[in-house]
Amino acid sequence: PLEKYAVTCFLGDKDAPKDEETAKVWLSLGIPKERLAFLPKKDNWWGPAGETGPCGPCTEMFYWKSDKPAQKKFNPEDKNWVEIGNDVLMEYEKTKSGDYKGLSQKNIDFGGGVERTLAILNKYNDNYLTSIFQPTIAEIEKISGKKYGKNKEDTRAMRIIADHIRAAAFILGDEKGIKPSNIGQGYVLRRLIRRAIRYGKLLGIEENFTSKVAKAILPVYPDYQELHRNHKFIEEQLDEEE
Repeated sequence: PLEKYAVTCFLGDKDAPKDEETAKVWLSLGIPKERLAFLPKKDNWWGPAGETGPCGPCTEMFYWKSDKPAQKKFNPEDKNWVEIGNDVLMEYEKTKSGDYKGLSQKNIDFGGGVERTLAILNKYNDNYLTSIFQPTIAEIEKISGKKYGKNKEDTRAMRIIADHIRAAAFILGDEKGIKPSNIGQGYVLRRLIRRAIRYGKLLGIEENFTSKVAKAILPVYPDYQELHRNHKFIEEQLDEEE
């Protein structure tokens, strides 16, 4: 609903102009002027991923999560406004000299978090309280004997384990048969698993646990058949790496 919606656009600087075009589009869709804020590069610019490469201004979408009526004027600093989506307008390339030159081929890269959207719809302040992560968190609690949310360090450790083992399970479940290794995709996988193991140690877990966490993840994703076809491979590789 528009009464719970607000947006930001790029303010402009020496590298790129103020994004009036995006602002006009939002206003034409019914966003009131008071709910549109222009913010600088640190807030409304994406990239490049490295020192050079494609990048551009972004426009972000915010949702008012409180049951109280949303303020008429949008204040991006108010924690009741939660970012639910982001359009990156890939228009520029940052060169080695630090200049921004226009791209001949432009595109829009949308990013929106399923977990974040689900948390907002269910009035949670924490993505890890959603049904996507709860079975995994419950399994980590069971293995560690620690309680999620009780203290900052344990909660952070559980989030990292849940997130990293989910990513590892999807990589291992892929039909390409990627295994942990010291090069390429296998190295990314190895680092994910080992970081999860490290935080397991910080939780005081002494037994092998990563494959148990993976087993709790699979039922959350019944439509991803490759995970279920390759569940033995996932569990074996996690156990072996651990």
